[in-house]
Amino acid sequence: MSPISVRGFAVASATAVTTVGAVVGVAAAGPAAASSDNVEATAADGTLLADIPAGQQAQVQTASLTQQADAQSAQAGAAAKKSAEEAARLRAAQDAKAKKSAADKSKADKEKADKDAKARDLETQTASRSASRSSSTFQVQSSYSVSDVQAIARQIIPADQFQCFSNIVNNESSWNYRATNGTAYGLVQALPGSKMSTVGSDWQTNPATQIKWGLNYMNERYGSPCGAWSYWQAHDSY
Repeated sequence: MSPISVRGFAVASATAVTTVGAVVGVAAAGPAAASSDNVEATAADGTLLADIPAGQQAQVQTASLTQQADAQSAQAGAAAKKSAEEAARLRAAQDAKAKKSAADKSKADKEKADKDAKARDLETQTASRSASRSSSTFQVQSSYSVSDVQAIARQIIPADQFQCFSNIVNNESSWNYRATNGTAYGLVQALPGSKMSTVGSDWQTNPATQIKWGLNYMNERYGSPCGAWSYWQAHDSY
């Protein structure tokens, strides 16, 4: 659009045209309000507002409003785009954090499961080794002293579990493989004593049979002799 000049006021943009009322008011003030030397058109193709037909003046104003609306719309669109990009960035960061947390938890759970599985395998292997040692491994005697029974126990019980096993036997039978209390019998006071027949028919006379049964029982019920001893300390029995 060519710049428009009205009695010394250059209308250089569509926005300025919207103030046409004010400009015309200046023009209407007459010679007393204007300089005697009127400013001519600022450009060779300048057009006086007075020279624009009244119908076209309305079109000029409409065009100006349209341009303003377009500019505001462009600004709003840019702001909305920026806001959407920021929201997308935040969502991506949150998603990445959530995925990392899930991965860390999965890793920790797997490590714990592996650790528990290894512990169970170790217990199973210990129990299997103990079970594989039959009472026939030891020379059968007509009677056994406490030191004899303890020596047999040291060959059957894992070294790191022996003291716990010994603590229980001390409290249950004082290492007397023929100890009887009602139907409870033997070193570990199996109740009834006949339970020990699952290991050997000589459970009444062979301390090795009693020790092996006692170890299997402690492993299966409490995880180990030390687990059984912890329970015994809290309940005075196991």
